[in-house]
This record gives sequence, structure tokens and C-alpha cells, in this order.
Amino acid sequence: MSNQRLTGIANPQTRIFIGHGPMGTACNEQTESGLAILLPFGKWHLAVVVMLLPFLAKAWQSDSVRQAFVKKIAEPIRPDGVLDEPIWQTIEPVNHFWQYAPSDSVPAEYQTELYFAYDDQYLYVGVKCHAAGNRFIVPSLRRDYRGGGSDNINLLFDTFNDRTNAFHFGLNPYGVRRESLISNGGRNRSDFDSSWDNRWQGDARMYDNYWTAEFAIPFRTLRYKEGQQHWRFNCYRIDAQNNEFSVWQRVPRNQWIFNVAYMGVLAFEEPLGKPGRNLSVIPYLTAGMNQDFLENGGASAFHFNAGGDVKVGLSAGLNLDLTVNPDFSQVEVDRQVTNLTRFEVFLPEKRQFFLENADLFGRFGEERINPFFSRRIGISIDTATGQNIQNPIWFGARLSGKLTEEWRVGLLDIQAAPDAANGLPAYNYAVAAVQRRVFTRSNIGAIAVSKQALDEPGSDEFSAYNRVLGLHYNHFSADNRWVGQAYYLRSFSPEGGARTDAHGASLSYTERRFRVAWTHSYVGENFRAEVGFVPRTNFWRIRPEARLYFYSPDGWLNQHGPGVEAEVIFQPGLGRTDHKVGAYWDVQFRDNSRGRITLQHNYIFLKKDFDPTRSPGATPLPGQQGYNFVDVEMRYGSDRRKPLFVRGRTNVGQFYNGWRLSFNGSLSWRLQPYAVIELSTSYNYVALPEPYPTAAIVLIGPRIDLTFSRSLFLTTFFQYNRQIDNININARLQWRFAPVSDIFLVYTDNYYASDLGQKNRAIVFKMSYWLNP
Repeated sequence: MSNQRLTGIANPQTRIFIGHGPMGTACNEQTESGLAILLPFGKWHLAVVVMLLPFLAKAWQSDSVRQAFVKKIAEPIRPDGVLDEPIWQTIEPVNHFWQYAPSDSVPAEYQTELYFAYDDQYLYVGVKCHAAGNRFIVPSLRRDYRGGGSDNINLLFDTFNDRTNAFHFGLNPYGVRRESLISNGGRNRSDFDSSWDNRWQGDARMYDNYWTAEFAIPFRTLRYKEGQQHWRFNCYRIDAQNNEFSVWQRVPRNQWIFNVAYMGVLAFEEPLGKPGRNLSVIPYLTAGMNQDFLENGGASAFHFNAGGDVKVGLSAGLNLDLTVNPDFSQVEVDRQVTNLTRFEVFLPEKRQFFLENADLFGRFGEERINPFFSRRIGISIDTATGQNIQNPIWFGARLSGKLTEEWRVGLLDIQAAPDAANGLPAYNYAVAAVQRRVFTRSNIGAIAVSKQALDEPGSDEFSAYNRVLGLHYNHFSADNRWVGQAYYLRSFSPEGGARTDAHGASLSYTERRFRVAWTHSYVGENFRAEVGFVPRTNFWRIRPEARLYFYSPDGWLNQHGPGVEAEVIFQPGLGRTDHKVGAYWDVQFRDNSRGRITLQHNYIFLKKDFDPTRSPGATPLPGQQGYNFVDVEMRYGSDRRKPLFVRGRTNVGQFYNGWRLSFNGSLSWRLQPYAVIELSTSYNYVALPEPYPTAAIVLIGPRIDLTFSRSLFLTTFFQYNRQIDNININARLQWRFAPVSDIFLVYTDNYYASDLGQKNRAIVFKMSYWLNP
């Protein structure tokens, strides 16, 4: 039947055979019975070995590993989205999908069918997605679209069967493609890296009560060992018009839908041959003009540049990336933020060269104790505009990937050019990382980070060298209920000194009805990670958390529950300097909108005078005293499937010795599928008693994203920031004239927010072309 809607079926078979041929054996699930890790904890440098109680990692109840057979074919399939090739008619579909949300215990209401075939060059997947109608939700025609809130189908391949890493490919009903790399088992959103780009083919077609898609994925795009006959696999679908998430191999709803712990098996009819040569050359050309009204009166300066990247597949799992004179002018400008804290704000990496395999280099330590943060390379701050600008990089190389199913390795070397204007010498940046899988899905790794000046720094602010060595253990149980980590880092620099280390550990346990977590960390007074992100030193920190999950099978609520969380920071010799203790109630509605309300108590001990508003000439709050304050935070995000949706966070209450009212949020309007218009705003009204400042801090950032077709895009971004007295305008036109090959035209302009005086402007043309010799 064309509209395959299931209102109730028996538990489907867990083995599915497609076509004819020998079926291989299933992958056996494994469990881990115990764990011993070093958890450095105590006053000063006391290390306590904590033996965790033995535990049995339970498999997802009542469900075993499903299998699907992949048929070997002789004739290629043209992936136009129409399942009209005769071969598809000879293959029995893989179906019986289960809901992931709003429930995870019933079959999907609208089913999905998968068809698998392969030849010597390509893996082919045909898809038929049954639906309630043809009002499919597709916000944009841009590649690498966001999956949530739109209709799409997604394939996950764990080609090395390591239960930790996977390739992801997706299509929506308009045939727009997305691809990603999943690392660390897919335990949270940060493990889903959509920056990865590669060449493959796919398209889709829409009909009255269903839509179809075809994937043609070159084997040389994937990484696997010659002779393999089994891959771990899962497929998930977002049926936005029916508000249903479904999966082939069942995934519990308290785990992310792309979690690699829950996968079935693809069995190929014959052992796979060599993936083929994987060599890509990506040259680029740029030309541009810029005017600086602060330094040279706005005189025009013209520039031309050229460079490129080379990608070489050295083996089934090992890749070499080379770059010469890289240029990142096409990268979208950072979204500006209002900073009311004493510390540096984290901004994400957006440059393609540094994003690929970033998990291997950038996941040591934790979020704010990270020994390697790639934005430290080739980026500096323009003090006139507050914008990040490029520092030239001469060349770089990265060797990364798998040596075996158990071992991963990464080597990165970047040579940056000197920056005479800021007294920066030519620095060489080198990183070496190695990772070994242990138990079923866990791993242990080591990292070495080096920053070395090739000549004398032009200022005492810059070190001649800085090095960091580290060890890190990640623990994932077979079913991802137990997740933890432990790490130790030590830095080396000319400044020397005692307490140059950092360490920490965390452990969480997640069940269907609750989650508990504990984190503690320490950073020494003289720990210096100049290529990392460590905005604060000389502290101990503990972060316990607990929450409950209540599920509503019917009605307007889907999931809700209370939680408590705390963060307490101590400074050796001074005692407690900060804490934030909060109790919240989290709500997820049936239509996928969600909200949270939190009551939190804050304590901050200011060691130095500090003005949170950063108002010029204002009297700062006095240091050497503590401030207690209480506030309420409310968050809400509406249904992203609607043409008009909002996201917002409001804080109201005490703030240091005064009070604050703040709102941060966005209003988005979707004109499907050609435009998304978004108005982002941040408003903070801070009222402190005399003689301290009272200020209204405003940040407004409207953004227009136009997708004229699947290959032509225009993004315009406007940012008004009163805190740094800057207005930024950025417009970026992109034409993808060939697969993974682009022409960009980028315009940037900066003004003073106070009087609209001009600061600088630039226009850049860039062309890159992906060659596969």
C-alpha cells in the first residue's frame, strides 16, 4: 500500500534478509564488568584511586541486533531519487522501523523502507518514506541543513565496527544532501560534526503520500578494511509533518538518536575489495580590496592570493591533508555575544581544515580545560572592531585516522607567518595524539601540544615556547548508560613555576527515569596552555547534577521533570570563591517545543575590581569581597516545524549588589524552502547602586539566509553591538558550480555604533575547485 501507516504490529523480526545469498554471523554484544580509573581529588595534589563498583552494562531490553543483506549487482544505478531501476524490484525492503519519539516502545506510525545494493565502486541505498501527505517541511535548500524540525532520512555507517565512530549521510525530500562524522560514540550533540565534506551522489522525489530517495556513496569516500563483509549500521528518519522520529535499530529516547552504541549490521554478499584511490586536490584563487579608515584614511588596497589543499588516502583508514597558504575569507563571521563575566568567551571553530577529525585533537581535558583549541592558530582580534581577523598561515599538514580497528593516530603541524604589527614572531604549532580502544567502546589517549617561536618574540607578552602533555581516558559502557572520563595535563614554558598541571574526572549514569552525574577538576596556578582554551587557572571545581524524567503517553506533554545542579569553585589558600546552585523543571511538549525554569543562587568573590558592564570611565565594583545574589532563569523554544518559531532565555533578579533584567533570543520566519529570516537580540539592563554603573547593553543581529537553488545561496548578517561600539555588516554569496567546488563573493563593513563613523570595509572574491585526479 502506498500510505503505509501502522497502528499496531507484533514485535518485528530482528533478522532481515534482502535478496539471496549467504548471511554472515551477527556481531556479538559485549559488556564491561568493572572499571578502575584514577580520580585526582582532594586538597592540593592528593590523588585518590577510586574503584568503581562493578556493574553489568545491560543491552537495550527485548531487542537484539538486526541484520540486513546488501546485494551485489553488475549494473550501476543512477541516483535520481526515482526507484525505477529493475534491480530495486528484486530486493525485499528492510522495514519495521520503531519510534524514537514521541515514544520509544511502539512501531513507527508511518513506516520507512530501505533497499541495499552495491557494485565495485558504489554503495547504493534506495529509500521509500511513507507519510500522511505531501506537506513536507524543508526549511532550506542549503547543503548540511539542520535535521531537527524538517523532514529527512539519515544513514549511519560504523565501517570499522568500533562502536565509537561513524559516517553519516542524509537527504531531505528536495534532494538536499548532508554528511557528517560522528565521534565519541555519539553521546551528545558535540559529537556530531557536520563540517566534513566529501563527494557522493543522491537525490529525492516527492509524491502524494510518500517520498523516495537514492544514495550512491563511493567506497573511496568511506574508510574500511579490504575483505570486510560486515558493517554496523543504523538509519533514522525525522517525519516532521507527523511529528515522529523513527529508527531501524531501536534507540532509547534518553540517548541521542545518532548514538553509535545502538546499531544493527549490514552484511555484504561478498567481501569488499579495496576502496580505491582517494586523492583530491583543491586549489583556490582570491582577489579583494579593503579600506581602513582608521589607519590610512580609507585608501583602497588591493590583494591577490592563491593556495590550496591536497587530501590523500594513504590506507583504508589513514589520511594525509596538506595545505599551502590557506585562506578562510569565505568563513561566516562569528556571532557576537555580550560578555558580563570576568573571563574569555568561547567561540566555535568554523574553518574546514581544522574541523575535520577535530575530535582526535580537541577532545582532551574538558570544555573549559582544553589543551588544544584550533582558534589559537591563525586568528587574532581586531581591537577597532572586536571582530576576529586572519593571521597568515604559510603551510600545514595533518595525518589522521585509524592504524587498526583499535588504534587511531593524529599528527598536525602548522607554520604561521609573523605578525610584526603585534610583535608576534613566526610560530610553529605541532600536535600529536594517539588513541587506543579498550573494553567494548572506551578509549585511552595521549596528546602532546607544542608552540615554538622561530625567532625572538617582539614583546614580553609572548613566550618563546609552550608545551602541554596529557593523558585522557573516555569510558562508555556498551549501552551508553555509564559515561565518564579522567585526564591529566602538564604544561612546560620558560616561566616555569610550581603547580603547572591540570586534571579532572567525571562520571554519569543515565536510566530511563533519571540521570546522575559528577565532575571535578583542578587547574594549577601556573598551568599555561597557550594553544588551548583555559580561561581560568588556580582553582578546584566540583559539579554534581541529578535529574528525573517523567513521560506522558498522551496529552500535550511529552516529557518533563525536575533537576538540581551545582558548580562550586575553590582557590587553594583562599577557599570558596564562586558557586552557582540551581533547581529547575524541564518540560518538552508534544509539538517538540520545550521550556525550562531555574531558580539559582550565585556567589562570586571578586579578587580584583571589576565592572561587568565594561562602561568607559565607570567605577568598578570593589574587589576583595564576596557577592551573593539570586535570580530566576526561564528558557523556551517553540516548535521548529512551524513557519514562525522563537527561542529565548530571560534572567531576572539580583546581580552582584544590584539587579539585572536580561533577554537573549531569536525570532525566525521560514519561507520554505527559499528563505529564513532571523532576528537575534540580546538585551541586558544592569542597575548597580551609586557610584557604580547602570547600563542598557544591546546586541541586535538580524540575518537573512536565501537559498535560490541547491547550488546558489546568499547570506546577509547585520550586528549592532553597543558593548564594543561596533556595527558589522557581512554579506556572502556562494555558488556551488561543481561538486564541493565553490565561488564566494564576500562583503564586510564596520562602523562605530555611537556615531556611525566608518572603521573599515572589504570585498573578497574566492574560487575553489575540487579535483579527483
